[in-house]
Amino acid sequence: MDSVQEMAGANRVVEICADVNAGEDVLVVSDWETATVAERVAAAATERGATVTMTLMDPREYDGNEPEPSVAAAMHEVDVIITPVHRSITHSSEMKSALAAGARGISMVKFTPQQLKTGGLYADYDRMRPYCDELATKFTAASKAHITSPQGTDVVVGLEGRSGNSHPGIADEPGSFTSLVHIEANIAPVEGTTTGTVVFDGAIPNLDIGVLENDVVMEIEDGVVTDVSGGIEAETITRVWEAHDDPAVYNIAQLAVGMNPECRSFNGWFSNDHGRYGNVHFGIGTSSNLGGETRAPVHFDAMMGEPTLRLDDEIVIKDGEFTFFEWP
Repeated sequence: MDSVQEMAGANRVVEICADVNAGEDVLVVSDWETATVAERVAAAATERGATVTMTLMDPREYDGNEPEPSVAAAMHEVDVIITPVHRSITHSSEMKSALAAGARGISMVKFTPQQLKTGGLYADYDRMRPYCDELATKFTAASKAHITSPQGTDVVVGLEGRSGNSHPGIADEPGSFTSLVHIEANIAPVEGTTTGTVVFDGAIPNLDIGVLENDVVMEIEDGVVTDVSGGIEAETITRVWEAHDDPAVYNIAQLAVGMNPECRSFNGWFSNDHGRYGNVHFGIGTSSNLGGETRAPVHFDAMMGEPTLRLDDEIVIKDGEFTFFEWP
């Protein structure tokens, strides 16, 4: 019974999210940690009549690392790239290059068989897509963002000249990309503009941190993190940063909003916590895959649960609730 339910989820990935068609070349990139999910997805794509290649590599050390050279070469030869991997290659230069060449991409980081059966994967992506697109448009039109929270966040982000990105859980055009099950709109802040205090109280899905037991407080000045505090989670972040002799790891790379109405709480699932409805999160590290100019050796995201987000003079999220649309 589990295999039947898992295949139902894999079929949603292939049919609804990736819009795989007969005759297309599909590459399923995975590693030893997530091979079961990859096998289900590959089988679903095969049933659609696609030509499917599945490749397994060793898990990357950190999210944002590059794939193996042989995998990277294959990524440039296909129509669709689906990546059920333990460590994300979303922000790699090879993914950016493959998308620029016309592939469309679906990221599935730390996806488990359980997530094929329940949760955010079963959102109404088509219904949410216009709202996700609208928020991306609002990001594009704004010159700055101001984020506050009851926990103490108070930070201003420069957006002038940057374009918002809509990742609605569907990638059906050449060069398009989305992460499952996020349903996310995001933008790359202008380098050197983000200044203030951010208190992350929700989750840090990367770096094997998960749901936060302690708030993580970051002081940000001129677009880079200057101080981080907050218990064992902050110690983990500091250790990872110190392992890389590269100032780019401190870069505020991304301002994003989770919009999946089937993800209502932080539960420790990597993709669920990114997509958690109404959360605002910052990506720290690489921004060049999102419209920015910075490439770092590691990238991670950190979430706030009750944010208020202002884009210029418009409040688009108030205490974690959207103001520009209502969801049943």
